[in-house]
Amino acid sequence: MLAYSIAAARASGVFSAVVVSTDDAGYADIARHYGAEVPFLRPAAIAGERSPDIDWVVQALRGLESADRRFDAFSILRPTSPFRRAETIARAWALFRRMEGVDSLRAVEKCKQHPGKMWVVRGERMTPLLPLSPVDAPWHSQQYAALPEVYVQNASLEIAWSRVALEGGTIAGSVIVPFLTQDLEGVDVNDPRDWAWVEQLVREHPDALPEIDVAAFPS
Repeated sequence: MLAYSIAAARASGVFSAVVVSTDDAGYADIARHYGAEVPFLRPAAIAGERSPDIDWVVQALRGLESADRRFDAFSILRPTSPFRRAETIARAWALFRRMEGVDSLRAVEKCKQHPGKMWVVRGERMTPLLPLSPVDAPWHSQQYAALPEVYVQNASLEIAWSRVALEGGTIAGSVIVPFLTQDLEGVDVNDPRDWAWVEQLVREHPDALPEIDVAAFPS
Protein backbone atom coordinates (compact mmCIF):
# COMPACT_ATOMS: atom_id res chain seq x y z
CA MET A 1 0.00 0.00 0.00
CA LEU A 2 2.84 2.38 0.80
CA ALA A 3 4.54 1.49 -2.48
CA TYR A 4 1.58 2.55 -4.63
CA SER A 5 1.24 5.96 -2.94
CA ILE A 6 4.97 6.61 -3.13
CA ALA A 7 5.13 5.53 -6.78
CA ALA A 8 2.25 7.82 -7.73
CA ALA A 9 3.78 10.75 -5.84
CA ARG A 10 7.18 10.30 -7.46
CA ALA A 11 5.75 9.89 -10.96
CA SER A 12 3.45 12.92 -10.69
CA GLY A 13 6.26 15.44 -11.08
CA VAL A 14 4.49 17.66 -8.56
CA PHE A 15 6.65 17.26 -5.47
CA SER A 16 10.13 18.41 -4.60
CA ALA A 17 10.12 15.89 -1.73
CA VAL A 18 8.13 12.74 -0.97
CA VAL A 19 8.18 12.25 2.79
CA VAL A 20 6.55 9.48 4.81
CA SER A 21 5.42 10.16 8.37
CA THR A 22 5.31 7.05 10.54
CA ASP A 23 6.11 5.95 14.07
CA ASP A 24 7.15 2.47 12.88
CA ALA A 25 10.76 1.73 11.92
CA GLY A 26 9.63 -1.19 9.75
CA TYR A 27 7.31 1.01 7.71
CA ALA A 28 10.11 3.55 7.47
CA ASP A 29 12.37 0.93 5.89
CA ILE A 30 9.65 0.01 3.39
CA ALA A 31 9.09 3.67 2.51
CA ARG A 32 12.79 4.29 1.90
CA HIS A 33 13.02 1.16 -0.25
CA TYR A 34 10.36 2.56 -2.59
CA GLY A 35 12.00 5.97 -2.87
CA ALA A 36 10.51 8.13 -0.12
CA GLU A 37 12.31 10.01 2.61
CA VAL A 38 11.75 9.29 6.30
CA PRO A 39 13.94 11.92 7.96
CA PHE A 40 12.43 11.30 11.41
CA LEU A 41 9.87 9.08 13.10
CA ARG A 42 6.54 10.30 14.40
CA PRO A 43 6.48 10.57 18.22
CA ALA A 44 4.25 8.01 19.92
CA ALA A 45 2.25 10.80 21.57
CA ILE A 46 0.84 11.87 18.18
CA ALA A 47 0.67 8.43 16.56
CA GLY A 48 -2.41 6.97 18.22
CA GLU A 49 -5.60 5.94 16.46
CA ARG A 50 -7.30 9.11 17.71
CA SER A 51 -4.40 11.49 17.03
CA PRO A 52 -5.54 14.40 14.81
CA ASP A 53 -3.77 14.83 11.49
CA ILE A 54 -2.73 18.38 12.29
CA ASP A 55 -0.32 17.16 14.99
CA TRP A 56 1.84 15.01 12.73
CA VAL A 57 1.57 17.43 9.80
CA VAL A 58 2.95 20.26 11.90
CA GLN A 59 5.59 17.93 13.36
CA ALA A 60 6.71 17.01 9.85
CA LEU A 61 6.75 20.58 8.53
CA ARG A 62 8.61 21.86 11.60
CA GLY A 63 11.05 18.97 11.44
CA LEU A 64 11.83 19.76 7.81
CA GLU A 65 12.13 23.47 8.63
CA SER A 66 14.72 22.64 11.28
CA ALA A 67 16.80 21.12 8.49
CA ASP A 68 16.36 24.35 6.49
CA ARG A 69 13.78 22.76 4.18
CA ARG A 70 10.71 24.94 3.82
CA PHE A 71 7.78 24.20 1.54
CA ASP A 72 4.99 26.52 0.41
CA ALA A 73 2.47 23.71 0.23
CA PHE A 74 1.99 20.10 1.26
CA SER A 75 -0.18 17.19 0.22
CA ILE A 76 -1.42 14.23 2.24
CA LEU A 77 -1.50 11.00 0.23
CA ARG A 78 -2.88 8.30 2.50
CA PRO A 79 -1.65 4.79 1.66
CA THR A 80 -5.14 3.38 2.08
CA SER A 81 -5.98 4.83 -1.35
CA PRO A 82 -3.97 2.65 -3.76
CA PHE A 83 -5.73 3.61 -7.02
CA ARG A 84 -4.75 7.26 -6.83
CA ARG A 85 -2.39 7.70 -9.78
CA ALA A 86 0.22 10.25 -10.81
CA GLU A 87 -2.34 11.77 -13.17
CA THR A 88 -4.76 12.18 -10.26
CA ILE A 89 -2.21 14.15 -8.27
CA ALA A 90 -1.20 16.30 -11.24
CA ARG A 91 -4.84 17.11 -12.00
CA ALA A 92 -5.51 18.09 -8.39
CA TRP A 93 -2.39 20.25 -8.19
CA ALA A 94 -3.31 22.07 -11.41
CA LEU A 95 -6.79 22.78 -10.03
CA PHE A 96 -5.41 23.99 -6.70
CA ARG A 97 -2.94 26.36 -8.38
CA ARG A 98 -5.66 27.89 -10.54
CA MET A 99 -7.70 28.90 -7.51
CA GLU A 100 -7.18 32.24 -5.80
CA GLY A 101 -7.73 32.94 -2.12
CA VAL A 102 -8.12 29.28 -1.10
CA ASP A 103 -6.64 27.41 1.83
CA SER A 104 -6.81 23.84 0.64
CA LEU A 105 -8.18 21.23 -1.73
CA ARG A 106 -9.79 17.97 -0.66
CA ALA A 107 -10.85 14.91 -2.65
CA VAL A 108 -14.56 14.16 -2.50
CA GLU A 109 -17.10 11.92 -4.20
CA LYS A 110 -20.88 11.84 -4.33
CA CYS A 111 -22.09 10.06 -1.21
CA LYS A 112 -23.78 6.68 -1.42
CA GLN A 113 -25.28 6.74 2.08
CA HIS A 114 -27.11 10.07 2.10
CA PRO A 115 -27.08 11.93 5.45
CA GLY A 116 -30.70 12.89 4.79
CA LYS A 117 -31.55 9.29 5.61
CA MET A 118 -29.42 9.14 8.75
CA TRP A 119 -30.69 9.22 12.33
CA VAL A 120 -29.48 9.99 15.83
CA VAL A 121 -30.72 7.38 18.32
CA ARG A 122 -31.33 8.40 21.93
CA GLY A 123 -32.75 5.63 24.05
CA GLU A 124 -35.95 4.35 22.44
CA ARG A 125 -36.44 7.37 20.16
CA MET A 126 -34.63 8.71 17.13
CA THR A 127 -34.51 12.00 15.25
CA PRO A 128 -33.15 12.86 11.77
CA LEU A 129 -29.47 13.78 11.73
CA LEU A 130 -30.16 16.71 9.40
CA PRO A 131 -32.92 19.11 10.45
CA LEU A 132 -33.09 20.86 7.07
CA SER A 133 -35.60 18.75 5.13
CA PRO A 134 -39.06 20.19 4.33
CA VAL A 135 -41.81 19.21 6.74
CA ASP A 136 -44.19 18.08 4.01
CA ALA A 137 -41.56 15.92 2.26
CA PRO A 138 -38.85 14.84 4.75
CA TRP A 139 -35.66 13.58 3.15
CA HIS A 140 -35.78 10.27 4.99
CA SER A 141 -38.96 9.43 3.09
CA GLN A 142 -37.77 10.46 -0.38
CA GLN A 143 -35.87 8.56 -3.05
CA TYR A 144 -32.15 9.27 -3.44
CA ALA A 145 -32.65 11.04 -6.79
CA ALA A 146 -34.92 13.60 -5.13
CA LEU A 147 -32.40 14.52 -2.42
CA PRO A 148 -29.91 17.42 -2.63
CA GLU A 149 -26.46 16.39 -3.86
CA VAL A 150 -24.09 15.72 -0.98
CA TYR A 151 -20.42 14.82 -1.25
CA VAL A 152 -18.24 12.87 1.14
CA GLN A 153 -14.48 13.15 1.49
CA ASN A 154 -12.30 10.19 0.59
CA ALA A 155 -8.68 9.35 1.29
CA SER A 156 -7.33 10.03 -2.18
CA LEU A 157 -5.55 13.30 -1.43
CA GLU A 158 -5.49 16.67 0.25
CA ILE A 159 -3.43 19.74 -0.67
CA ALA A 160 -2.98 22.84 1.45
CA TRP A 161 -0.68 25.81 1.84
CA SER A 162 1.80 25.21 4.65
CA ARG A 163 0.73 28.43 6.37
CA VAL A 164 -2.71 26.91 6.92
CA ALA A 165 -1.22 24.23 9.16
CA LEU A 166 1.59 26.22 10.72
CA GLU A 167 -0.35 29.40 11.42
CA GLY A 168 -3.97 28.27 11.45
CA GLY A 169 -3.62 24.97 13.27
CA THR A 170 -5.69 23.03 10.74
CA ILE A 171 -4.94 20.93 7.67
CA ALA A 172 -7.87 22.38 5.72
CA GLY A 173 -8.47 26.01 6.65
CA SER A 174 -11.85 27.53 5.86
CA VAL A 175 -11.80 28.02 2.07
CA ILE A 176 -11.67 24.55 0.54
CA VAL A 177 -11.71 23.52 -3.12
CA PRO A 178 -13.57 20.29 -3.96
CA PHE A 179 -11.65 17.79 -6.07
CA LEU A 180 -14.02 15.25 -7.57
CA THR A 181 -12.32 11.89 -7.89
CA GLN A 182 -13.05 9.74 -10.93
CA ASP A 183 -13.51 6.02 -11.40
CA LEU A 184 -11.35 4.16 -8.83
CA GLU A 185 -9.35 7.17 -7.60
CA GLY A 186 -11.31 7.46 -4.37
CA VAL A 187 -11.32 3.78 -3.36
CA ASP A 188 -10.28 3.51 0.28
CA VAL A 189 -9.15 0.36 2.09
CA ASN A 190 -10.01 0.27 5.79
CA ASP A 191 -11.11 -3.28 6.63
CA PRO A 192 -10.97 -6.88 5.34
CA ARG A 193 -14.12 -6.40 3.26
CA ASP A 194 -12.51 -3.43 1.47
CA TRP A 195 -9.38 -5.53 0.90
CA ALA A 196 -11.39 -8.32 -0.72
CA TRP A 197 -13.15 -5.79 -2.94
CA VAL A 198 -9.82 -4.24 -4.01
CA GLU A 199 -8.43 -7.67 -4.88
CA GLN A 200 -11.44 -8.16 -7.14
CA LEU A 201 -10.94 -4.72 -8.71
CA VAL A 202 -7.31 -5.52 -9.45
CA ARG A 203 -8.33 -8.76 -11.14
CA GLU A 204 -10.85 -6.89 -13.27
CA HIS A 205 -8.65 -3.85 -13.90
CA PRO A 206 -5.02 -5.04 -13.84
CA ASP A 207 -3.69 -1.68 -15.10
CA ALA A 208 -5.58 0.45 -12.56
CA LEU A 209 -2.84 0.57 -9.93
CA PRO A 210 0.16 2.90 -10.25
CA GLU A 211 3.22 1.30 -11.80
CA ILE A 212 5.98 0.54 -9.30
CA ASP A 213 9.47 0.82 -10.78
CA VAL A 214 11.29 -0.66 -7.78
CA ALA A 215 11.82 -4.34 -6.95
CA ALA A 216 9.51 -5.68 -4.26
CA PHE A 217 10.55 -5.09 -0.67
CA PRO A 218 12.09 -8.32 0.65
CA SER A 219 9.72 -10.16 2.97
